[in-house]
Amino acid sequence: MDASQYKDYVLTMLFMKYVSDKYKGDPYGMIVIPQGASFDDMVALKGDKEIGDKINKIISALAEENDLKSVIDVADFNDEDKLGKGKEMIDRLSKLIGIFEGLDLSSNRADGDDLLGDAYEYLMRHFATESGKSKGQFYTPSEVSRILSKVIGINKNTPQDATVYDPTCGSGSLLLKASDEAPRGLSIFGQEMDNATSALARMNMILHNNATAKIWKGNTISDPQWKEANGQLKTFDFAVANPPFSNKNWTNGINPKEDEFDRFRWGIPPEKMVTTPSCCILSKV
Repeated sequence: MDASQYKDYVLTMLFMKYVSDKYKGDPYGMIVIPQGASFDDMVALKGDKEIGDKINKIISALAEENDLKSVIDVADFNDEDKLGKGKEMIDRLSKLIGIFEGLDLSSNRADGDDLLGDAYEYLMRHFATESGKSKGQFYTPSEVSRILSKVIGINKNTPQDATVYDPTCGSGSLLLKASDEAPRGLSIFGQEMDNATSALARMNMILHNNATAKIWKGNTISDPQWKEANGQLKTFDFAVANPPFSNKNWTNGINPKEDEFDRFRWGIPPEKMVTTPSCCILSKV
């Protein structure tokens, strides 16, 4: 199993441990931990011959309770092709649970640093490198993100109800850093076309204590999700993006000359990719 596959298991387990430590027994928590669907219930499965199937059921119960279907239940912990059969699967999953078992993730901050969130993003970058994929698919470097946020005017005077949007949000790192530049954060909106990466973004938001952030799946150009009640595109106070410049055919699913939102009034880009230096797009809307 390569890095692009085992990252789903490691990051899902990290997420389960965090939300269990932080929200178990809290009736007012942003994440509800149903009876029998916590990390502790996973610990009880170590050595169980049906460990894979039972882990899937635990994760599914948590996902169902918190509207996280197709977010935290992407990885199949009962996949014999990836995890092995019989004792091999039992040992592998028992060891994975054991890695997180002794950690206390209920409080993940120290001296103002978001330790768990930073660790999560480090793992995403590492897995991207190991799998041979560009880190840009998942992550925008924090230094670049902070500069972009300052350039577009997010500062200590920016109100909490101000909105920030990323149409190609990846794992959500750029949105999170932009929000951090405001003293009380911002209202976060994003869209990401890759299903697995949008799931990473949702988990990333929760691990950074931004459970109310709104991330939608879909192609922003051919299927924009953020619309007003009248059907027009929603507007935001700030917008940032590190688009996928390797996308070779951006017109798939759309005829720019007949765009219902009139987004190309100033001209239509080439249909196919042209060699262009990588950069980030930013704006104050």
